[in-house]
Amino acid sequence: MRTSFFPWLAAGWIGFAILPWYALEDGFWAFEWLIDGYPFDSDYAPALIQIFQDKEWLLPLLFPLLFPLWIFNKVKSDPKYASTLIISGGFGLAYLLGQGFTIGIGGWEYSTLEAAFGPLETRQFGMGYGALFTAGSFLILLTTGLAAAGNLRGDVFVTSAIGIVVALVATFVFLPVGKILVSAFVNDAGLYALSTFTDNFFTKKIWGLDCLSTSVSCGVGLNSFFLAILTATSTTLLGLGFALVATRTDFRWKKSLRVLTILPIITPPFVIGLALILLLGRSGTITQFVADLLNIEAGRWLYGLPGIWLAQTLSFTPIAFLVLIGVVEGVSPSMEEASQTLGASRWHTFKQVSLPLMRPGIANAFLIGFIESMADFGNPMVLGGNYDVLSTEIFFAIVGAQNDQSMAAVLAIILLMFTLSAFFTQRVWLGNKSYTTVAGKADSGIHAGMNPLLRWTCLCVTIPWAFFTIVIYGTVLFGGFVVNWGRDNSFSLQHYGEGFGIGWNEGSLVWEGAAWDSFWTTITISAIAAPLTAALGLLTAYLLVRQKFGGKNIFEFGTMLSFAIPGTVIGVSYILAFNVPPFELTGTAAILVLCFMFRNMPVGVRGGIAAMSQLDKSLDEASLTLGANSFTTMRKVILPLLRPAIVAALVYSFVRAITSVSAVIFLVSADHNMATSYIIGLVENGEYGIAIAYSSVLIVVMLTAILLVQKVIGERKLRKADRLAPQSDKTTPSTKSATMEKQA
Repeated sequence: MRTSFFPWLAAGWIGFAILPWYALEDGFWAFEWLIDGYPFDSDYAPALIQIFQDKEWLLPLLFPLLFPLWIFNKVKSDPKYASTLIISGGFGLAYLLGQGFTIGIGGWEYSTLEAAFGPLETRQFGMGYGALFTAGSFLILLTTGLAAAGNLRGDVFVTSAIGIVVALVATFVFLPVGKILVSAFVNDAGLYALSTFTDNFFTKKIWGLDCLSTSVSCGVGLNSFFLAILTATSTTLLGLGFALVATRTDFRWKKSLRVLTILPIITPPFVIGLALILLLGRSGTITQFVADLLNIEAGRWLYGLPGIWLAQTLSFTPIAFLVLIGVVEGVSPSMEEASQTLGASRWHTFKQVSLPLMRPGIANAFLIGFIESMADFGNPMVLGGNYDVLSTEIFFAIVGAQNDQSMAAVLAIILLMFTLSAFFTQRVWLGNKSYTTVAGKADSGIHAGMNPLLRWTCLCVTIPWAFFTIVIYGTVLFGGFVVNWGRDNSFSLQHYGEGFGIGWNEGSLVWEGAAWDSFWTTITISAIAAPLTAALGLLTAYLLVRQKFGGKNIFEFGTMLSFAIPGTVIGVSYILAFNVPPFELTGTAAILVLCFMFRNMPVGVRGGIAAMSQLDKSLDEASLTLGANSFTTMRKVILPLLRPAIVAALVYSFVRAITSVSAVIFLVSADHNMATSYIIGLVENGEYGIAIAYSSVLIVVMLTAILLVQKVIGERKLRKADRLAPQSDKTTPSTKSATMEKQA
């Protein structure tokens, strides 16, 4: 215990004295610096050498690296042990960040500092390997000291985990979002003015009620709110229906049903919109067929609220299903059996026992559907018509002719107000009730069969929806194999050849297709981001559900903030925050990975919270009593019971990284072009066939990845066997004896 901090202090010294301190021009994974002027070249020199190369402001960092050495032989219970680590870590981290924000590529960032200390003869670039290692070292020293001082029962793992998550969320969520939201108060002259915010906030364009008296839509704020309520309700109900069919019925093709519910999430949103237009638009196949059959004029009902709602329901129902499936599976059969033993009917048991225990999952599914609808950009862009929403208005405010960054920030604040209101409403609805269903005792009961009326209702809703999904995706796949989608439907592989052609030259394989470069970049970045996103999301969920600490509500709010802001704003805010020191990330692959991590992390957090709310805390207590620490308890006890949440987090983060549009379009570069931005370029150039072919390839790749993740992670085992009760209300003696014999 005396030297438990020493490895982290050593990491700080490695970063300060060995690794390049500033960001490398060739990228994070470039190692040419090892043979190109290292360690005396100023571009590659560590901080210890930079001090002697006109970077004197790095000298004070030696103090927090040397100060902990004097407690090397002191025990953890010594008060000086904790205070020394807290002072070293806190001062080191604060000074490192402070000098990074005050000295930039042009010298002093603030005129007052330049007036006080004079102009600098040199400048400073963004942080690199060395600064990253040293900052991480200071953070762990600080959290280790806080644990030694008795915080969080002295648990170093929990204290460090909270510190790491807080630091990451502050850097990659609060900093960029704060950068763009501050611009809501900046006028055209670049000065701060409250009137700029109020003038933009209280406008008819946002809060107009013309829809009550005319046929035009309301203001964009009310439009977005109404659409989000409709989408969240429909996706939650459909997701619950699919979860019940998949877990509580003997439906013959329920495994195929699981696959179909995942399909919409693995498609770029504008592709679903295009498919809907070709089927249900004014010149769509189905619309024209119905119009000719009934001898009526084809309508434009798809463009506007109905079309956006339909597309969003298609896109976001799978998210609700992924959140709810683990919760529905986790309801204890023993409770349902106890209810029926006491004479309750199947419907009464479902309504009074099963459904209340599913409330965390239902609430989280509704919240995610609401936020997804608010932040959605692709579907309103394609199908919006005259129904304007916040996300598209933000986009046009930023990249349109008006270029009004202040108005875009105000619209983002309004969007955030709506999503936070939904968040707090969810908290009030759930309250402080217990939803524990999985405890330390073995449970080998049988899930109660569904009420026949409920069962048929679920089947009658989900099966047509599944069939509709098949038609949508059949249309998408069909479009890649025809010459000209909707005009010349003759079979052709031309689009796949142009995008993904493979050749052979001088005995080696050649990737000839134009889409290969963006394809491999997308797969690589998504594969890196997915496990990091899942790990960070589930760790955060563990801290929120299992630990008590000050500022917990603010901590939870921070983890949801990036999900509440539309991708358009996230993309622009990342450019503003990470285009200058101390974090120069623009144009790198790292900025894409980080954007995906913190944009998609809330799904892992909400899914983990929903699943972990059902796990009895006695499981943790038993592990700790037997001598395991918090890290071992989480790894060997909690994580195996969170397999549905792990699958949901991995699947969602991977496919969202591939299909993301609004944020990516601002962050891609020539060296790191993503699939969605490439497809948008194809659409803008009128190359719809190649765009559809590319989308089809992505669908196949993502579907394969999903099945692989489910196979590797597996299913959690809550009881000896998951069996279904007979579907009939009456249990005959023969059925009873057969069931008892099967149990035996």
